Order: sequence, then structure tokens, then C-alpha cells
Amino acid sequence: MRYPKLRELKEAILALIKGPYTTKFPFKPHVPEKRFRGKPEYFKDGCVGCKACAEVCTTGCIEVKDMTDLEIPLRRLELRYDSCIFCGQCQAACITQEGIKLSNKFDLAIFDRSQAIEAVEKELVLCESCGSTVGAKDHLAWVAKKLGPLAYSNPTSYLSALKELKLAYLDIKKQEDLTRQDRIKILCPKCRREVTLKT
Repeated sequence: MRYPKLRELKEAILALIKGPYTTKFPFKPHVPEKRFRGKPEYFKDGCVGCKACAEVCTTGCIEVKDMTDLEIPLRRLELRYDSCIFCGQCQAACITQEGIKLSNKFDLAIFDRSQAIEAVEKELVLCESCGSTVGAKDHLAWVAKKLGPLAYSNPTSYLSALKELKLAYLDIKKQEDLTRQDRIKILCPKCRREVTLKT
């Protein structure tokens, strides 16, 4: 008859006294490590709707939808965390460092994939000439604030800053012909180039 080794006997006795080595996860919640990369989450106050997170997303799980036909045009950033690999590129590329952050949430099991969507909506600014998208209102205001006095060298930046201060109201009216006076308007790059070349 073969007898167990002393080391195996010691391990068996310790397992009976101390209990199993693994965590008691279903009965007791697991606390992840401090730098654990879990589910990304949007923060509405920190996000400016710049699309930087969607541009660098390695899996393409962040989708940008510009809804310009609404009464108040909106940009919707949708994160589908069921296909996210939690790489952290979105957090690293966030221009404000407060818009999207990785949380320590890891228990994300769901039965319906439509529930695996994290979204944030931002108001859009449209070109006053052709109606195309210039950018999110919060993004333009953030750029103007970041530039400080240099923002006044660009009409789009300083008009965004004035609107943020409630000193100007941007009224979007589509025009066919652009004139010299249209240089002081919120314009897309194509229309601004056209105005600059004409005048």
C-alpha cells in the first residue's frame, strides 16, 4: 500500500482548518485591485463630446451619432461595453481627462445585449451657412476656454465663448451666398474657406 507524502497530508489538514484558498465570490463580493481596469463610464459634466474616445477605440465599440434634424441638434456617444475589451485607450485619449473613465466594475452579466449600452448626449453647433456639423457646443466652449485670449483670433471660438457667457445667441439661418459680413459667424471649415477666398 502506498502512503501519502507528508507535504500532501499537511496541505489537506490546512485546507480542512483554514477552508478553501479561493475567494467566496458568489456569497461575498470580490474587491478588485486598485488599478483594475473595469467597465468604462461616461461622466456627463466632464465629457465635451469631442469624439476622441471613439477615434481611438480599438474594437469600435464607441459609436457617434449626430442627430442634426432634431429641434435641438444632438451628438450621442454610445459605448457598447459588451464588445469592449477594457483597454483604457478611451480614458487615455480623453481631452478633459474627466469625460470617460474606467471603473472597477467587472460583474457585467446581462441577458439582453441592449442593456449593455452606456451613452452621453451633447448639444451640437451647426454651420450658419450650410447647416453641417461644426462640433459639440461644450467642445467649442472648452477649446475657447483652453485658448484663453487666443480664442479671439478665430470667430468660431470667440462666438462660442460669448454664447457660453450668455452674451451672444447663435441663430442658425441657412444662406445661399456668403458675403464679407459672414466672416463673423459660426461656419464649418468649407464655408469659412469660401468666405475667406471671396473677400
